[in-house]
Amino acid sequence: MENTTPARGPGPEHDAVDAITDQWAAVRPDLETLPMAVYGRIHRLSAAIREEVGKAYKQYGGMSLGEFDVLATLRRSGAPYTLSPRELTSTLMITTGGMTGRLDKLERAGLITRSPDPNDRRGLRVTLTEEARNLVDQAVAAGLVRQREAVDSALTPEEAQQLAGLLRKLLATTG
Repeated sequence: MENTTPARGPGPEHDAVDAITDQWAAVRPDLETLPMAVYGRIHRLSAAIREEVGKAYKQYGGMSLGEFDVLATLRRSGAPYTLSPRELTSTLMITTGGMTGRLDKLERAGLITRSPDPNDRRGLRVTLTEEARNLVDQAVAAGLVRQREAVDSALTPEEAQQLAGLLRKLLATTG
């Protein structure tokens, strides 16, 4: 297959991903590098946004992205803001060991409580405390401000909507 150089639209004339795909095109002109350009930019953008949003969350009790994810999952589950560790693990796609560590830290900080599951003698329920609910509400708003700034600095509202749709379509094909 013939190399397809990614289209260069508005914005930086040549970025680090272009440099990588250009190098591959030079040594392997038979490769189509457009998918590499798409996924490379998604990967780099994800890392950059996670870092920026992580800084916003850190201002609220020093919470990490992983801790925020647990608290936010409980918050968006709705009142009474309670889930089982298994529900949290499956939603956040982390190991049970990783979840236990996060829950231990959040419980020590007074942001969650763990109690027996009234419907399962072997189960537990994890509940968001009132303090954590207020904290996560503030942190999610601050994170959204950082995300909004990043989106608005580069895209029109129409472009942002189009990109969201295209990424949804791409994500649906990845499993």
